[in-house]
Amino acid sequence: MSLKSLSNLSDSFSSSERFPLLFLGHGSPMNAIEDNEFVQGWKRAGEKLEKPNAILCISAHWETKGTQVTAMPHPPTIHDFYGFPKALYEVDYPAPGSPELAEETKQTIKSTQVELDHSWGLDHGAWSVVKHLFPSADVPIVQMSLDSSQPPSYHYALAKELNSLRRKGVLIVGSGNMVHNLRILDWGKPNEGYDWAQEANEKMKKHIQDGDHLSLVNYNSGGKAMQLSVPTPEHYLPLLYILALKENDENVQVFNDKTIMGSISMTSISINSNA
Repeated sequence: MSLKSLSNLSDSFSSSERFPLLFLGHGSPMNAIEDNEFVQGWKRAGEKLEKPNAILCISAHWETKGTQVTAMPHPPTIHDFYGFPKALYEVDYPAPGSPELAEETKQTIKSTQVELDHSWGLDHGAWSVVKHLFPSADVPIVQMSLDSSQPPSYHYALAKELNSLRRKGVLIVGSGNMVHNLRILDWGKPNEGYDWAQEANEKMKKHIQDGDHLSLVNYNSGGKAMQLSVPTPEHYLPLLYILALKENDENVQVFNDKTIMGSISMTSISINSNA
């Protein structure tokens, strides 16, 4: 796929035709090789999608100073975790990259200089969920990093600049967790969350359904439950990228809506005019 073909594809769509948006609560890397309720939810989401020309993924697990996009033709599968079974380290997701989409993304974003990266690849925030959407690994994929030096409002504004890609056959995926506090996981609560985690999850969903993105951007002002749920921003920011791209006539569908191990929310959302 060339840069020219990305541009030409947009000419064949009317202005109302946009690719859906996904935020996927990815949870444990083990979800890459398990067949559980969350994996089934991702698979069902994938079955509803037309095959995109490419995927742009914003993962919680790639933080940089400045914004970067992977630009290699063959991104490696990164096993960025430790202490898991051997089978997980043997997973390879050999989807091609797209230097053309990387360049298109760089040119599309005007508010900051986007650097083309040739060393990162696909971290587990990307491949552990995308492999369930497109198991044949035949859709080119590019990752975009999170600038760790910037506040949530910056990320929300930056995401809006990606809107034109949706009309060029690009599926934009955010991968993180709305509630994510590994410091106080409770292994004795495999299928339930702390009261504050459930409170925060419900509050976030209400803001999402109400279109109250400002409250979500300013989550630190949302009270103790929100602060406990987002002790660091990297797993939360991918949600803001997806919400920023929602247009007024689109609907939100919530799925995999469950809080587990005390302090992890698996809640995922899709945004689509036909949701």
